[in-house]
Amino acid sequence: MDAHPVNSDIEAIGALHDPRRRALYAYVSRQRHDVSRDEAAGAALVSRGLASFHLDRLVQAGLLQVSYRRLSGRQGPGAGRPSKLYRRSDRQISVSVPERRYELLAHLFAGSLHAAGGAGIKTNLTRAARSFGQALVATSRSGSPATGGSARTLRDVLDGLGAEPYVDGRVLRLRNCPFDNIATTYPELVCGTNLSVVEGIITGLGRGRRKAGLDPGPGRCCVAIGPSSPKGGRNA
Repeated sequence: MDAHPVNSDIEAIGALHDPRRRALYAYVSRQRHDVSRDEAAGAALVSRGLASFHLDRLVQAGLLQVSYRRLSGRQGPGAGRPSKLYRRSDRQISVSVPERRYELLAHLFAGSLHAAGGAGIKTNLTRAARSFGQALVATSRSGSPATGGSARTLRDVLDGLGAEPYVDGRVLRLRNCPFDNIATTYPELVCGTNLSVVEGIITGLGRGRRKAGLDPGPGRCCVAIGPSSPKGGRNA
């Protein structure tokens, strides 16, 4: 087996070539709970056996991971076998031909900014991030009918950023952090910048009654958006 990470990533992406397998991966990725083969088969409108085949291929490619649990909640003899459940793995896949190392450069920049500190640097970074967020809105509206500051547009822009927004009560949360690898090393710097980007999006959409804040939790991005500021939040 070739240990080169680029070849490994190409193989993983190749596993998504089949449209049914790709649909199953997309469905599992969107869920906030572990998914059984029966649930996945029902969502993709395929047989349980075919769903199991494709899901296990995605596990082999490192795109999904497996756990086992009795869905009935029963324990002891007669409780039945645990169900095989699937969730999206944390593996990041990236292919560039020829190879480019933009993430390495981003790590170097983040490390330098973190070491330099200073109010001036943070102010400039916040301003740049908010401007970027507003530019995302302008780009999303370019050539499209005006939709005002609708919640649907807010979710669309965040989805385009790769944040995977979802509604949790009155709060809009983000399932995926687009900057996760760097945020793990420099959380204060990167999470603050991420928050500023979202604030720029809210400002660009004219949704002044919504506020973005930092509310980190397992399996989700640190930024949350609500009608009133979540924990650690600030007005956009």
